Amino acid sequence: MSTHPVLAPLTLAQQTIKNRMVVAPMSRASATLQGIPTAAMHDYYERFAAGGFGIIITEGLYTDTVASQAYPHQPGLVTPQQVAGWRELAGKIKAHGSLFIAQLMHAGALSQHLQHTLAPSVVTPLGRKLRSYGGGDGPFPVPAAMTHADIATAVKGYAAAAVNAVAAGFHGIEVHAANGYLPDQFLTAYTNLRQDEYGGSVANRFRIIAEIITAIRQAVPPQFIIGLRLSEGKVNNFSYRWPDGAVTATALLEEVKKTAPDYVHISGEGSTWEKLGAYAHGETLTGMAKRIVQVPVIANGGMEELAVAERALKEGHADLISLGKAALANPDWPTRVAAGKPFTAFERAMAEPFPPVE
Repeated sequence: MSTHPVLAPLTLAQQTIKNRMVVAPMSRASATLQGIPTAAMHDYYERFAAGGFGIIITEGLYTDTVASQAYPHQPGLVTPQQVAGWRELAGKIKAHGSLFIAQLMHAGALSQHLQHTLAPSVVTPLGRKLRSYGGGDGPFPVPAAMTHADIATAVKGYAAAAVNAVAAGFHGIEVHAANGYLPDQFLTAYTNLRQDEYGGSVANRFRIIAEIITAIRQAVPPQFIIGLRLSEGKVNNFSYRWPDGAVTATALLEEVKKTAPDYVHISGEGSTWEKLGAYAHGETLTGMAKRIVQVPVIANGGMEELAVAERALKEGHADLISLGKAALANPDWPTRVAAGKPFTAFERAMAEPFPPVE
């Protein structure tokens, strides 16, 4: 039997997690057109719980019916019918002893199917839409710049979705502020040209995220987990890195610390944790997040390599690791680690007919 550090338990916001292995959020485009989880989705999520993962994070769930939805078959956490669908599934996940986290997502300018999108500024997104998401292809529409009323509506949508997550039986939520979606559009200088209190400095560009987390915190029970996902790379710009590297990272993480999330999840979008490496001063982004924010940190990207996962955990770069493709190929990945069994290699067909996975 293995004694790998990913098998060790952990306490998160007064919740005991049986191991350090997390299923990363992966877009599936398999809900009904009304955004309700399907039987296939129930099977998809439950197999990870049966396979022993300590935490399972959902794909991004839209938070309002105004402008947050990313693609036609995206699940939501807005209507009573959606809440009921997730409640049934949450019961199944809990029966296996796994924590179930709802990722709350607002697509902003990167909606794959809305014709009238909202963003921090009037900036056409890089790249093109993906036909596999069901919203057509071609360039993204030019978004409208969000008014203060639009921002307030978006923030209220996150809070309402978090309340619905409580009602649906989730253990917590993750604010998706990574990968180029709305909160990340505010964080990113080339998509945020605002001259008001939501633009300019890192603190100003982080403001909407702080407002989202504060609104959620005020709306949910004290023990409910609130996580935050961040990244440098984006789904439509894999190679993007923050200006000034560690200087920007430090300023951002100091703002994160003020909001006091229960955990921080650093996405390896377009790369791996190991390839992203360390900043010039020798510290990794996940390690900086641990040191500055002082909450558990989830590392993502290439963590199916057990030696890499061991290094990330043992050297103090992270507290948990999240898996995408490796989890698709091995829904029982934790069980295999514990038993010392070999893994099945990921093949693209394992994700068909769904969109690309992280």
